[in-house]
Amino acid sequence: MPKGRILSEALPLLARAGIRPEPAFGDPDSRALRFATDVPHIELIRVRAFDVATFVAHGAAQLGIVGSDVLAEFDYSELYAPVDLGIGHCRISVAEPAAMAAGDDPRGWSHVRVATKYPHTTAAHFAARGVQAECVKLNGAMELAPTLGLAPRIVDLVSSGKTLKENGLVEVEVIAEVTSRLIVNRAAMKTRAEVVPLVEAFRAAVAGENKPLPFRGGVGGGGSLTETGAHDSPTPSPSPEGEGSK
Repeated sequence: MPKGRILSEALPLLARAGIRPEPAFGDPDSRALRFATDVPHIELIRVRAFDVATFVAHGAAQLGIVGSDVLAEFDYSELYAPVDLGIGHCRISVAEPAAMAAGDDPRGWSHVRVATKYPHTTAAHFAARGVQAECVKLNGAMELAPTLGLAPRIVDLVSSGKTLKENGLVEVEVIAEVTSRLIVNRAAMKTRAEVVPLVEAFRAAVAGENKPLPFRGGVGGGGSLTETGAHDSPTPSPSPEGEGSK
């Protein structure tokens, strides 16, 4: 599961799906990455949002929760996204300094230079409009790019717009609406009998229903089934020093 805002929004869904993590999982100050649950052989790990899709796509995890922005950026063929969880609502948008926006019209753009952590999504969006996009890849602090001359515009996630406003930027174009999705490794969906009941439990949870898991007494196969990581021991381990929380 990703760290940050989605984590708190996902906890009620986990509970309705019949999975309750150990108390430290909901502690934002905990530096652990791996957590036990009250379902035998099911563990959770807490990682950066962009890493969730990678863990699941490469089979290190069977299921994950991640924003549709991440799915669009990586477009892993190894993933299913069977359930829109209806949480983590935000959008990917183009923003620029308010002074520039006052005399700007996105419909007249032919070339743009933007700072973003979504270079593939950004380039594809502008290519579909016939606009050439020069993307400067950043992993954070996007709002600094226009003021420091790195790029006049940014493409980033926007929720309330408060961060943009505090940095003198305004939203000028929405690229995509974003929600969090339950993702599943394609191979695990076909080969692990425990995965389909978990997917159905989350589907019911989104509908406000409680669907008991049929294997609460234990998951067959000996290995652990996690939302975002598969391991052979339920013991939490601390994160490395300096690991960020975004």
